[in-house]
Amino acid sequence: MKAEDLRAKTDDELTDQFKDLKKEAFNLRFQRASGQLENTARVRQVRRDIARIKTTLIERRRAAS
Repeated sequence: MKAEDLRAKTDDELTDQFKDLKKEAFNLRFQRASGQLENTARVRQVRRDIARIKTTLIERRRAAS
């Protein structure tokens, strides 16, 4: 996921995607703890995508005020 793609989305779409990624991160943590995690790189990817979304939302809030 690129920052350019995120900037093209609305706040509602970003919020929905943020919630989905948080759920995925939660599930990945459980899979890692139980030894069932196959794609370990996905944990890092999800964490970074969450950070990108949060950054984009914060940028928009600062620009609005």
